[in-house]
Parts: sequence; C-alpha cells; structure tokens
Amino acid sequence: MFKREALINEIETPKNWDVIIVGGGATGLGVALDCATRGYKTLLLEQVDFAKGTSSRSTKLVHGGVRYLAQGNIDLVREALYERGLMLKNASHLVSNQSFIIPNYRLWDNIFYTVGLKVYDFLSGKLSFGKSVRIKKSETISRLSTLKASGLKGGVVYHDGQFDDSRLAINIAQSCIENGATAINHCKVKNLLKDEKGIVNGVVAIDAETNKEYVLHAKTVINATGVFTDEVLKMDDISAKNTIRPSQGVHLVFDKSFLPGNDAIMIPKTDDGRVLFLVPWHDKVVVGTTDTLLDSHSLEPKPLDEEVDFILETANRYLNKKATKDDVLSVFAGLRPLAAPKDKSEKTKEISRSHKIIVSDSELITITGGKWTTYRRMAQDTVDKIIELKKLPSAKCATKDLLIHGANGTVDRSNHLYIYGTDKKKIEKLIEENPSLSERLHPRLQFTKAEVVFAVRHEMARTIEDVLARRVRVLFLDAKAAIEIAPMVGEIIRLELNETDGWRTQQISEFIEISDQYVLK
Repeated sequence: MFKREALINEIETPKNWDVIIVGGGATGLGVALDCATRGYKTLLLEQVDFAKGTSSRSTKLVHGGVRYLAQGNIDLVREALYERGLMLKNASHLVSNQSFIIPNYRLWDNIFYTVGLKVYDFLSGKLSFGKSVRIKKSETISRLSTLKASGLKGGVVYHDGQFDDSRLAINIAQSCIENGATAINHCKVKNLLKDEKGIVNGVVAIDAETNKEYVLHAKTVINATGVFTDEVLKMDDISAKNTIRPSQGVHLVFDKSFLPGNDAIMIPKTDDGRVLFLVPWHDKVVVGTTDTLLDSHSLEPKPLDEEVDFILETANRYLNKKATKDDVLSVFAGLRPLAAPKDKSEKTKEISRSHKIIVSDSELITITGGKWTTYRRMAQDTVDKIIELKKLPSAKCATKDLLIHGANGTVDRSNHLYIYGTDKKKIEKLIEENPSLSERLHPRLQFTKAEVVFAVRHEMARTIEDVLARRVRVLFLDAKAAIEIAPMVGEIIRLELNETDGWRTQQISEFIEISDQYVLK
C-alpha cells in the first residue's frame, strides 16, 4: 500500500485528478488528507521527502502559543488550543501532554504569568490539557534540579503539547494513502500547466529517481510549499511579488542530564523579546528557538554562530549545570514561512503567524503561514475556499475526528517503539522473523535495525537521510552517531531497494555532507 512503485504507477496512466498539491510538509499533507477524506481524487507531490523542510525542524510543541497571548492575538491562540486538543485525540501515539514550568525571579512575574496562564487555560475550553498553578520555590527546585536557585521566587506550571513532528507527517501521508490519495516523495514539480484562458490546470513533475517527466492535469492546483511558495508563484507569473520572508529558528539538542525531570522549562523573556524552551524529547532535551530574518532560503538552512551563542548564553543564565558547545549532540535550523512584512524593519516575533489563502488570477491556490498545530484547520479553510470558488463539488470536512495512521489510544512510553502506535506490532513481527534486526543501530541510542527495514518497506523512505533524519530521528538527536552508522544503514536500505554498491557509496557521502552541519564545530 505504501510502496513507492505502486504510487508512481498511479501517475503513469493519464488521470483526471481533482486536486494536485505541491509540497509534502505539514500544510500540504493536511490539505491532501482533507481532500481525500472529502472524496476528491487527490495527488500530492513532494520534491524531496515528506517534512524535509520546516515541518521536521520545529520546537516539537503542539501549542496555542503563550507569547501570542501576550501580543493580544486571542483568536489565533483559541484556534490553536482547539486544534491542539484534536491532535492529542487523533494522534495519541505521537502527541503528549507536557507540563511546562516558568521559573520566576521577580515576585511581580509570578503574579503576571499566573494571571496570563489562567486566560490560556480558559481559552482551551473543554479540550484543556490541565490547569496552570503557582508553585513555591522549593517545589520548583525539586522538579527542576538543574535550575539556578539563586534569586528564584517560585514558578508557574502550565500544560501544552509535545510531539514528534516528522513522524506525524509520515503518518499523515499514510493516512492520505489509506483514504485514497496518491502521495509521492522525491518528485519535483518544475512547471505549471494552463488552459487557453490562462487558468492553471495541472503540473509538470520529474521523478528524482528515474528523471522521468510527467504531465499531470487537475481541476485545481494547490501551492503548499512553505518557504518555497514564491518559486511556485513565479512559475505562475514571473512578475509575482514575494509573499514570504523566511525567519530562521535554531535548536540545540543536549543530553537528558541537563533537564532530568519530566517538566519542560519556558523562559518567557529573552534579550530579543522571544521565548526560549527547554523541552524533553526522545530521552534528550531540545533547546530553542531563535528568530533571525533571512533574505534567502534553502533545503538545508545553516545555523549561524550568533544563534548558537545566544541559545547557550540564555540557557546558562537559568541552569546550574553549564552547557557548552561540546555538550551539543545536534544542532538543527528550520525556516518559518512568514508573511512578508510591508515594513522591512518589522521584528519576526510580530509578523503574522496566522495562515493566509491567496487565489491568483490563474486560480492557482496558495496557502501560506500558520504553524504545525493548526495544520488541520489550515487545510479545512483551504478546501472550503476551493469549494466556494466552485472548483470542486461541495463536500463536508471529515478530519475533525479522524484518527491518524498508528493512533490507538493506549500508549506505553516505557518502550521507545510507542511512537509507531499500532504499527509497533509490525516491527516486533520483523524482529520475530529475523532476530538480528533487534540489534541497536548505535550503542548510545535505542533505535534498532528493524526500524530501518520498516521505514523502507512501509514508510516510503528512499535514502539514508529519509531514514535517519525523519523516520528514526538519529540525526536530530545525536548527529555524530548518525554519521557513524550511515554505512550500516546504507547497506540495509541498499538490500531492501535492491540497489548497487555504487548507490550506497553515493548515499553515504551525500548523507555525511548534510549531517556535518548538525555537528557543532
């Protein structure tokens, strides 16, 4: 069902697609799932791999956005809190309830954040993750043993969501296919097609594996390409103005010893006015994020030295265990596709995070902005807009209560395979059939060889990077370990795909080149 060969077969013969979606990140996948579950003949094309860009590089939070509350953006927060609740319900194997503590070093802060978070609780309504409470200095220190105690007045505890972003993207892609959509990675759209009236009615795409070109027609084409939005808009109209200003967010990953408990830390006011999070994730700690406006974008954004220094310096103001560059297990950068500000000097934390649907003169539909937490709602709004334009027959949105592939309601987090949800049994069966697949990929990590095999057979992984960056999150958790195991993982994939030794050699060299920038020098 999830075999790439079968999916490619779907575009080999001419079909009248209802919808073609360009972009396989959270937004594109959300739109594809919405379209498929409304009964439309849906095709999604991703130039590299699902969630290759921004959607695998988040702070791993499913949240309403406490800081948007401070900016007075009540509607955005209310919508995101509602969607957060749905994500916990519909992807329980990947989304969890995470407690956060805001440490307060001034008495006034204690009062200010307690009141603010009561509003946050109120806005979450029936889908609340738990009430926020004020805690004493002694409890704050006992729960956060690595927090600086000097000058501490107390803390405020609140609840938000935590998740594995690219794993959720893969599961949404599987849900799309289960609901009748065709979702293909490593297939790049290079041109748009138009009819005699200049209306967009399809795309020209190239399969990166065979270099074969496909001419594909559809009633409507949706541009959901994140920071690459403007490239697609320029395919439509060479004189199109830029709509996106990328903002870079950098994260550092540390050993769990820097935050040994179960609580995350939220630092509400950094020097640049942003918030900084320290979040437990896969037995490690993710610390971020920065917010740097960039003039360009790429598939592999590079962390800037000053961003790394800023995170280390800010975190060290709050930790009694000093973090250095040597302690960083992985550093990753992601680009937020923010709506381009009219005023160039506008700070990124003030540029709109809400989503925007653009209908071009050619009737190309573009969805930009938003965030992971609201991916489902963004999709609903986009498809409703297409129906309103009479480009698709009317059908009701069906994703509100739709369980994502793997969701099973019971999660045992003591076994690292919990992230596979109902697919966990399939991995255990692989090990039963071939006990050598139970071997760990690396002594420092829990992941096994079986997970690599499973990623290729059932999760559409095609490269070492697909596996180690987005299926099994080694590159994001321990970049040096990822580089060390690349040859072994490459061999497992080579055998699964029946590829050559030359293919494996090239794969290893390409992966090491990418991985190198996840290691702090």
